[in-house]
Amino acid sequence: MRQKRMLFLTPAPYVFRVFVFLTCNMTRKERYAFVIDYFEINRPLAETELKFEDPYELLVATILSAQCTDKRVNSITPALFAKYATVKSMSAATFDDLFPIIKSISYPNNKTKHLIGMAIKVMEHFQGKIPMTVDELVQLPGVGRKTANVVTSVIDRQPNMAVDTHVFRVSRRIGLVPQAANTPLAVEKELIKNFPRELIHKAHHWLILHGRYTCLARNPKCEGCGLQKICPYFKKGDINKLLISSIQKSLHLKNLHPLKDWL
Repeated sequence: MRQKRMLFLTPAPYVFRVFVFLTCNMTRKERYAFVIDYFEINRPLAETELKFEDPYELLVATILSAQCTDKRVNSITPALFAKYATVKSMSAATFDDLFPIIKSISYPNNKTKHLIGMAIKVMEHFQGKIPMTVDELVQLPGVGRKTANVVTSVIDRQPNMAVDTHVFRVSRRIGLVPQAANTPLAVEKELIKNFPRELIHKAHHWLILHGRYTCLARNPKCEGCGLQKICPYFKKGDINKLLISSIQKSLHLKNLHPLKDWL
């Protein structure tokens, strides 16, 4: 038992050297600069995947997209906007008329009520025009801070950062925000503070798309990710493999990948 304890507490020196190398210090400013350079080269055109023609359509699509994929939303909005082309027509909709069009979307009951309520309030309090400030938008039924940030950043390029599940996960994994930033609002504040103001509306889409197609929740595609070099999440996994390999080799277990494969 004592021998095994020594093996776990005293990993091979070369593993420790690799550990130090992989966890070398990088300032927050350097990390953001690396991320910006990477996305500017590899994803210069970053934009929402929701299909829309005007602020009204984007607001409706964003409300529908809550806990639902953009692909699913895009599949029903053509029929929706064909029947309700304006906020005025939406305000006159009935539940029984609207529900069948969006019933394949998640939470269709609530979203039907939210869309009608949103349109009525826009007509009554904003002269039929979609407001373009976060404070005004969050007064509308079905519109939270994330939705308001999406609409204002996409339509008006305001420096607002919508933090959805992808932005939250990716920004924490790649070290853009500290682990102590454990709420969407805390992450939003960190990202706004550190991204250049003129890039915030674009950075939102960079992080969303990276999370949607590369930095997946359950099985991230780390092997093909260009952010490996600065990613604490990737390095942590790599270090764990190194330590396990070293310990296994010290215990003389068979059928293992040689340590040189990890170096």
